[in-house]
Amino acid sequence: MSSRVVLITGGGTGIGRAAAELFAERGWQVMISGRREAPLAEVSGSNPNIGYRVADVSAAGAAETLVAHTIDSYGRLDALVNNAGGFTAATLDTVDEDQLVRLFRINVFAPAQLLRAALPHLKVTGGSVVNVTSAVAQRPQAPASAYYGASKSALDHLTRSWAAELAGVGVRVNAVAPGPTDTPIQNLGGSPEETTRHKQMQAEHLPLRRLGEPGEVARWIHLLADPASGWVTGQVLAVDGGMTVA
Repeated sequence: MSSRVVLITGGGTGIGRAAAELFAERGWQVMISGRREAPLAEVSGSNPNIGYRVADVSAAGAAETLVAHTIDSYGRLDALVNNAGGFTAATLDTVDEDQLVRLFRINVFAPAQLLRAALPHLKVTGGSVVNVTSAVAQRPQAPASAYYGASKSALDHLTRSWAAELAGVGVRVNAVAPGPTDTPIQNLGGSPEETTRHKQMQAEHLPLRRLGEPGEVARWIHLLADPASGWVTGQVLAVDGGMTVA
């Protein structure tokens, strides 16, 4: 297992960080990316199996640069985890074109560009892709999350389409769709009390009555990426505390 390599975007915090740490613990060589160097360096410093590259996945040429850096560092690529994502709070009355372009560039275009850049290497290793989408794609929430949900719904569809398209070359594509998870994105920028109330409100609407932990999502990312799941492709797995069945 020590020869396997995974590239994880958005690997400095939250679900991406938990996934990076889990893959590294299981003996994988891990390359993480993100826009801020400090959290990436912290994660990388915690395990010699984790390297990092500062990058905005939505920027022109970032996908090719990230994949090339991973290959230069480790010589191969066995799994791509498209975890980096963005959120835009907007309604029909408030949304503007720049917000939508930015949102879809991060949540839809970047995963597509990364997979295109990674595909020649994944074909060689018989590798896999795991996209991180959202339960909001299946269960609409507040109107302000409509465009975010639409972008993640697009990624759900691409997951299934790519799985069918790439099955013939031995590359699997799956996704996990987390519900509300206790990550830094839950911090609304207000007081700690406001953040606590926000988390409690979300938990109360889940059948399991609590937020998920990043490690609980990371566990399924690793499982889907692992060759032991070689009979699984085209799936969008809800890891959401029951949100989509409530």
